[in-house]
Amino acid sequence: MALDSNTVKKIAFLARIKVPDSDLGGLANELNNIIGWVEQLGEVNTEGVEPMTSVAEMSLYKRADEVTDGAYPERVLANAPEPEKGFYTVPKVVE
Repeated sequence: MALDSNTVKKIAFLARIKVPDSDLGGLANELNNIIGWVEQLGEVNTEGVEPMTSVAEMSLYKRADEVTDGAYPERVLANAPEPEKGFYTVPKVVE
């Protein structure tokens, strides 16, 4: 897929980036090179490679999934400036 100046102009417009017309040709060449590199990635054999979320091997801390009573409304609302009937009150923001 090759990008021309008109396509780059449309992409710049959609991305809300102001690109002078004199720079569109060079930008089209750069984007075509980037697309070429991405297309080369499709040729890499990734069979048997596990998906990764990070380049560093790590595991996340997992807490036990336990039900707690959570029945501490007075402690939860202790820092609320103006609690009302067990709920936080917030100023009206819609007229």
